[in-house]
Amino acid sequence: MTRSLRLLLLATFGVLLVHVLIYFAFGIALLNFPFDYDQAEGIELNMAVLMASGGCPYCDNDVFPFFGSGYPPFFHLLMVPFVKVFGPHLWYGRLIIFTSTLVTAGAIAWAVHRESRHRLIALLAGMAFLSSNYVYHIGPLLRQHLLMVMLETLAVVVIARSAGGEGINRRGLLLGFMLLLCAGYTKQLAYATCAAVSLWLFLRNPRLAIRFSAGLIGAAAIVFALMMWMTDGRWWDNIILANQNPYYWDQFLALLGQFLRLHGWILALAIAMLVYEIYCRRLSLYSVWLLAALVNTVASGKWGAGDSYFVTAIAATCILSGICLARSIRRDWRCPENYITSALSSWRIGNFGAVTAWIAIALFFAYSLSVFKMPTSGPIFGTIAGALNIQPLWDWRYPLHDPAGWTVGYAITGHLPTESDFENGWKIVDAIRDTDGLVLSEDVTFSFLSEREVIGNAVQLKNMWENGLYDPAAFVQMIRDRAFGLIILRAGLYPPPIIAAIVDEFRVSEVIRMNGFDYQLWKPRVNS
Repeated sequence: MTRSLRLLLLATFGVLLVHVLIYFAFGIALLNFPFDYDQAEGIELNMAVLMASGGCPYCDNDVFPFFGSGYPPFFHLLMVPFVKVFGPHLWYGRLIIFTSTLVTAGAIAWAVHRESRHRLIALLAGMAFLSSNYVYHIGPLLRQHLLMVMLETLAVVVIARSAGGEGINRRGLLLGFMLLLCAGYTKQLAYATCAAVSLWLFLRNPRLAIRFSAGLIGAAAIVFALMMWMTDGRWWDNIILANQNPYYWDQFLALLGQFLRLHGWILALAIAMLVYEIYCRRLSLYSVWLLAALVNTVASGKWGAGDSYFVTAIAATCILSGICLARSIRRDWRCPENYITSALSSWRIGNFGAVTAWIAIALFFAYSLSVFKMPTSGPIFGTIAGALNIQPLWDWRYPLHDPAGWTVGYAITGHLPTESDFENGWKIVDAIRDTDGLVLSEDVTFSFLSEREVIGNAVQLKNMWENGLYDPAAFVQMIRDRAFGLIILRAGLYPPPIIAAIVDEFRVSEVIRMNGFDYQLWKPRVNS
C-alpha cells in the first residue's frame, strides 16, 4: 500500500472514530434519562413488567387496563430478571440494546477479518455500522429492533463459517438456526434473513437446508401454538392481524432515497463484491443476505415503520464493503478466464489494482463524511458546535445536526436531553402524584415513576381498532364517567372514539414541553 493510500485509510479511521465517540456519548446520556425518549419505550418496558408478574401482554384488550402489544416477547423476557431486581426502569433495556449494537459491530468486524485477515479494515467495517445515522437514531433506545439485527448478524456469521468452506459444521448450523428463531421472536421482520439463509444453504447442500429449515419452521410453529394456547387465540390478533397497517409508497421512496444518499458510498462497494462473486467466485451467504435485506426494506412503507427497517441491510453492506475494501487494497481480485476477463485484458487498463484501491478507500471516506451528525447542545457538543458554527439542520426544537433530515416514518432522535427536559419530566410526574383517581398517560413511563398503573397502549389499540379487532366502548365509557383525574397526551395516537371522548369530557389545563414534544395535561371539565 502506498503512503498516500495509507494516509487516506487512517483519515477514514479518524472520522469514523469521531462518529463512534459521539454514539457513545448519546448512549451514555440516555442511560441517565428516566423518561420516555421515544413513545414506545415505556410500552416495551411494561411488557417485561407484565411478564415478570405473570401477566399477559397479548390477552384481552377490551377490558381494563386495555393493554396489548404487537411485539414478540424475546427481548422483553431478557428484561424480566432486571425488572425483578431493580423494578421498572428504562436504563437496563436501553443498555441491552446499546450493547447489542456493539456486538453486531464486533460480528461484522470478525466476519471481515476472517475473509481478509486485515485488522484495520475489519475495524473500519464494524465502525461503519455504528456510524450509520440509522443505528445512531435507535441504538441507545429501549426498542427491540436492533436486538433482532444483532441476532440476525450473529446467525449469518456463524452459518457462513459453519457451511462456507469445504466441510459442514452441524453444531454451528444448529446454533445459527437457533439464533434465527430468537431473531424471529424478537421482531417478525427477521423472516427475510431466515429465507436468505435457507436459500443459500439449499444451494450448498439441499438435504441439510431442508432438514434445518424444517427444524426452524417446526420450532417456530411450536412456540406460536403455545402462545396461541396461553392467550386464548389473542396472540394472532395482536401479532399478526393488528400489524396490517396502511402502506404508503411515498414514505418508502423517501426513506429509500435517504438511505441511498447516506449509505450509497459503501453500498456501491457491497454491490461490486456481489457482482464479483457472481462472475468470479461462489456466491457467499453475505451477498444473498444483502439482496434479501434490500428487498425487505420495502416494508418501511408501512405506517409506524421507519429508517430502522434498513439496518439489517446496513449490517450486510458493512460486511461486504469491508471485504471489498480489503481485496482492493491487497489487489486480490482473481477470476477464471472468461469473456469478461478477456474484454478487460483487451482494454489494456493500466494499474487496475491501484485504481480499485483508491476508489474503494475514497468511497469509504466519502461515507464517513456523508453520515456526519452531532448534538448541538450540552457543555461539550454545544461548545464545539458554536466554535465550528454547526447548526441544527431542520427543526429548532431538536438541537441536532443530522444530514438524514426528516422523512415520514423517521423518529426524531439523536439530540441530548437538556436540564429543562429533566425538570419538566419530573414536573409531569409531580402532576400525576398530585392527582386523585386514575391517570391515563400516553407515555407510560410517567406512570411507572409515579407508581401508578399503566393503562392502555395507544398505538396498539389504534392498530387493532382500524383492523376491526378492538371495541373501545368500555374505555370510552370510563372517560365519559370521568374515572380519570388526569389524562396526558403527547401525539394523540388513541383510536378516534377515545380521542373524541377525551375532547368532550376533558380540557387542556397545562402544556409542558419535554424532549421537543408538547405534553398536554387534560383535566375533567367543570359542569356549568
